Amino acid sequence: QVQLVESGGGLVQPGGSLRLSCTASGFTLDYYVIGWFRQAPGKEREGVSCISRSDERTIYADSVKGRFTISRDNAKNTVYLQMNSLKPEDTAVYYCAAGGIMANVQRTCVIEGVDYWGQGTQVTVSS
Repeated sequence: QVQLVESGGGLVQPGGSLRLSCTASGFTLDYYVIGWFRQAPGKEREGVSCISRSDERTIYADSVKGRFTISRDNAKNTVYLQMNSLKPEDTAVYYCAAGGIMANVQRTCVIEGVDYWGQGTQVTVSS
C-alpha cells in the first residue's frame, strides 16, 4: 500500500520537545521534497518546514525558526521534525507531504505538485 504515515505526536508541556516521524511505504522518499504542515482548529493550514531531496536545503516558517529542525534519512525512508521549546500555539494536527517543488512563500513553506499526504498526528502543547 502506498502511503505516508506520521507518528510521534502527543501531549507535551510548554517548553517541552517532540520528534515527529514521516515514513513512506510503497514508494521511495528519495525522489521527493518533503514538507511538514500543520492545521489548528479554525485556522488555515501552515507550511512549517520543508526539505529538499538531498538534504541540502531547508525552509522554516518564521513561527518555528530556531525551534524546529527537519531532517531526512533516506535509508530509512523517513523524514523527521524535531520540535523543541514548544508553545501552546504549536498545538495542531501535523501532516507530512511528498511533492515536486518547494518554495518559501510569505515566510512559510509551500510544496507544489504534492503526490502524497499523510493522515496527520495530533500535537497538543498544554500545561
